[in-house]
Amino acid sequence: MSSNYSKTSHTPRRPFEKERIDAELKVVGEFGLKNKNEVWRVQYALAKIRKAARELLVLDEKDPKRIFEGSALLRRLHKLGVMEESKNKLDYILNLKVQDFMERRLQTLVFKNGLAKSIHHARVLIKGRHIRVGKQLVNVPSFLVRVESQKHLGLASTSPLAGGRPGRRARKMAKNNSSKGEEEN
Repeated sequence: MSSNYSKTSHTPRRPFEKERIDAELKVVGEFGLKNKNEVWRVQYALAKIRKAARELLVLDEKDPKRIFEGSALLRRLHKLGVMEESKNKLDYILNLKVQDFMERRLQTLVFKNGLAKSIHHARVLIKGRHIRVGKQLVNVPSFLVRVESQKHLGLASTSPLAGGRPGRRARKMAKNNSSKGEEEN
């Protein structure tokens, strides 16, 4: 039995637009993404959020749906740290950019917090299961870190970098050194 999943991204309508390609390449380079699909996924998520905000803005200010759903949408964006707490109007949602979401990715925050030497090193650390958020080990570079979780970002206790079990290479070297020591005796 197969599940029917909804789309997570949209490919561009015009495949060879120089300005768009250059802009995407800049984002890919700046945030150390694997491919353009990661950019398109964020653009799609942002488009859905902006569409929801536009639909709510059409309604009357006193409309209960606008008040309830609008505050829920704003709360979600504040929790993610995409928007500042001071910006608590639906109009501000329309000004959001892809970069605002990219700044909240785990990969970006690992690099900015000094846990990695470069943005690419950050991705390697995350995929190598060296990073935790709170007590949870996270190996998804695109994980969006909430504001309250940001201070709990660190190296996983199981990671060799944090004094956990030595890595594969270190164990092999230790084994070789111990066998050499026995041969000399």
